[in-house]
Amino acid sequence: MKRDFLTMECLKKNEIFEVFELAKKLKESQKKGIEHRILKDKTLAMVFEKPSLRTRVTFETGMTQLGGHAIYLAPADIQLGKRESVPDAALNLSRWVDIIMARVFAHKTVEDLAKNATIPVINGLSDLEHPCQIMADLFTVTEHKGSLENITLAFVGDGNNVCNSFVAASTILGFRLHIATPAGYEPERNYTVRAKNVVLTNEPREAIRNADIIYTDVWASMGQEIEAEKRKKTFSRFQINSDLLRDAKEDHLIMHCLPAHRGEEITDEVIDGPHSIVFDEAENRLHIQKSIMVWLCQKY
Repeated sequence: MKRDFLTMECLKKNEIFEVFELAKKLKESQKKGIEHRILKDKTLAMVFEKPSLRTRVTFETGMTQLGGHAIYLAPADIQLGKRESVPDAALNLSRWVDIIMARVFAHKTVEDLAKNATIPVINGLSDLEHPCQIMADLFTVTEHKGSLENITLAFVGDGNNVCNSFVAASTILGFRLHIATPAGYEPERNYTVRAKNVVLTNEPREAIRNADIIYTDVWASMGQEIEAEKRKKTFSRFQINSDLLRDAKEDHLIMHCLPAHRGEEITDEVIDGPHSIVFDEAENRLHIQKSIMVWLCQKY
């Protein structure tokens, strides 16, 4: 049966750890220079409505390392919902390729792609969730902390798509999640109302106290540029800097999904400092997405 990866809830707890274990093996093989052409002759269609560095490079490189081929479809190539309907695009792509990855604005777009495609669809980012990022993040935490048991992760900033995915992941996996946002910028209530281990606050110092991982993201995501100046003022005391981190655990780790607006949500000394694992998580986008593609292809 066809499986898609549109939100964190598309995977059960045991399946998430299956993907982690496969990612570990693929990463070890890649580091040793051992070929792992598991998706030989498979083709990935990469549909982009938003620009990207990490998403494009990691999916395209990953598919090449797996022995397959990736096709980049820029925003002007398809114009989903304008030049061609989303269902028609899904039906066409299903006849030609083996997997679809879409990086879009509206989450409904990936839902409609998955509903109409006969091949797996992966959400490379939508306005609701960023599940591939969170899979890479949590895989990185397991590398540095051994497991997710007894872990507290503090998310400081905007309750955006990344934050929504963390709430969903916390509900599935059971790690503690502290979220600090300005009033009115909390994550989606549909997510938090079902959460078991999530604490919401408007005080960043309260969120990071006793946290093992301190995570942040840009204050204005793509599509919110018109709000950027307003958000700089609203979020100013939510910056991850050395002063805020005086209240953090001594062995805390710093994470950011990138791109970073240095000097806004995080300072240079923090992102480049000894506690930062930001570029470890960026690297792991490659390994975890390879694992997701292999896992989905093996399920249908």
